[in-house]
Amino acid sequence: MTNKDTAQPTISDVSSYLMDMDGVLVRGTQMIPGAADFIGRLRERGLPFLILTTNSLYTPRDLQARLVRVGLDVPVEALYTSALATAQFLSRQTPSGSAYVIGEAGLTTALHDVGYVLSDHEPDYVVLGETTSYSFQRLTQAIRLVAAGARFIATNPDVVGPTAEGLVPATGAVAALVAEATGVKPYYVAGTEAGMRTILVLSGVTRAEQVNRFPYRPTQVLESVGQIVV
Repeated sequence: MTNKDTAQPTISDVSSYLMDMDGVLVRGTQMIPGAADFIGRLRERGLPFLILTTNSLYTPRDLQARLVRVGLDVPVEALYTSALATAQFLSRQTPSGSAYVIGEAGLTTALHDVGYVLSDHEPDYVVLGETTSYSFQRLTQAIRLVAAGARFIATNPDVVGPTAEGLVPATGAVAALVAEATGVKPYYVAGTEAGMRTILVLSGVTRAEQVNRFPYRPTQVLESVGQIVV
């Protein structure tokens, strides 16, 4: 085996980028320093990129407007949410099915767009996503439907999310409540990628000392997207 065979490829030879949004490009309503320059460099070089978010609150068009307000100009087709991933997954599993949904417009719109009916009457699925106000009544209904046989889906396993004010509970934390009450674990649609070169930026909730806890480890660990060489 030669040195050439074992050499690690450099970030500069990457032909496209997948990146997280919350904690990487923005934190709440604040842009993370260096994010606009990084996106600008990608667009100047014509490098394809896709911004992924486990946040299911918003539609891609809503997210685009949110990013523009903080100074990030990205096309709507460059935004992909866990709500879209969930809707596409369910559409393949049970076309034109039904779901009882706890979530906001990003999730309900995505499900409507693939032909799903939102119902609390014997739904095929209980789908849990992000929301700004969890209702005890709706969680109770979700628990009863899962216990009665509805399949339990959650958009992402994150237990906390970053905001400008600090951490907030996320989908995974609420899904754990339903799972404990029913004995049924959710299927998480947004999973961990494999086979890609990945960069962890420390502007989100993960600290450098936490990296070794996870079975999937990043190729590089940087302070922010502003340090990525394009």
